[in-house]
Amino acid sequence: MVTPSLLGPTAGRVEDVHRIAVLRANALGDFIFVLPALDALRAAYPSAEIVLLGAPWHAKLWRDRPGPVDRVLVVPPGPGIRQPEAGEPESTMDEFVAAAGGEGFDLALQVHGGGANTNPLIGRLGARVTAGLRAEDAPPLDRWVRYVYYQHEVIRYLEAVALVGAPATTIVPSLAVTDADRAEAEKVLGPPTRPRVALHPGASDTRRRWPAERFAEVARALHGDGYEVLVTGTPSEREVVDEVVAAAGVPVRPQVGTLSLGGLAGCYAGCALVISNDTGPLHLAAAVGASTVGIFWVGNLINTATPLRGRHRPISSWMVHCPVCGVDCTPGIYPHRPGDGECPHRDSFVADVPAAEVWEAAGELLNP
Repeated sequence: MVTPSLLGPTAGRVEDVHRIAVLRANALGDFIFVLPALDALRAAYPSAEIVLLGAPWHAKLWRDRPGPVDRVLVVPPGPGIRQPEAGEPESTMDEFVAAAGGEGFDLALQVHGGGANTNPLIGRLGARVTAGLRAEDAPPLDRWVRYVYYQHEVIRYLEAVALVGAPATTIVPSLAVTDADRAEAEKVLGPPTRPRVALHPGASDTRRRWPAERFAEVARALHGDGYEVLVTGTPSEREVVDEVVAAAGVPVRPQVGTLSLGGLAGCYAGCALVISNDTGPLHLAAAVGASTVGIFWVGNLINTATPLRGRHRPISSWMVHCPVCGVDCTPGIYPHRPGDGECPHRDSFVADVPAAEVWEAAGELLNP
């Protein structure tokens, strides 16, 4: 049976479901986008155990955190699955499948990507029903929806879980902030004496990085208007954080590796605004209730920017050609498209966004 829902037709629920596996083992922003789909599964199967097949960091984040995930099983690194984390013990996919197959999953859902590498893994778990995404080069699941590159990530995963009778309950990702998160943030940062604004100038893909001097320009303006300015970053982003701090020329507070992911959630939840490149911390900030100004390349704006404008301002660069070699870097999804989505250069695709546009958006949110 197919029934209507918020986002279109929903297939019938599967009967007698006690345990659901959901494969989503990639990065922070990717996980934030799947939260509404997990909420839909929880609403449709309130008594079932939802087991996230994820990475070690998922297990740490989800420990003692309320929400739709009951438990995390760590999937070993593998092509198209995930990269290894520093210091994690070695394990093989065969060992994982042997253990996971004994879990007795009734449903196994692939919401990790196109499925070339992940659909075979889902098929090995022994679930009664498999469902999820499928690109043209991927094997089918029992129930599947076509993976098409240009689609908002939240909607993509909601369509996937609708295949097993889980209609959308929200399109807004939300992550609970715990007392432990807030306590860690206060221990590291101290109580605020002025309203706080956090800047996040890093991104693992340097093409998504707005220039450090533009972040510094915004930091100066914020400081002049009486805000306490934090500059957050991972240890691998220390260099760009240091660039912003040096160029700002006013007191700002760098926070590189000082907070766990939960502590960062607590930090952002206490900020009046977070200004960031399109990267995991931006989407984390939105999920914990902070207002955000995000700087996006246009292709990523389509796929990842929040559609809400009450407390969010995504700002786009419309550049599609590499600023070094001129190659069209839009993904070549169909044969007639000129772009191949790739070139060897990693120069910023968002450097043309003016600081004035970011500052104007920040002002709208800070002074509604």
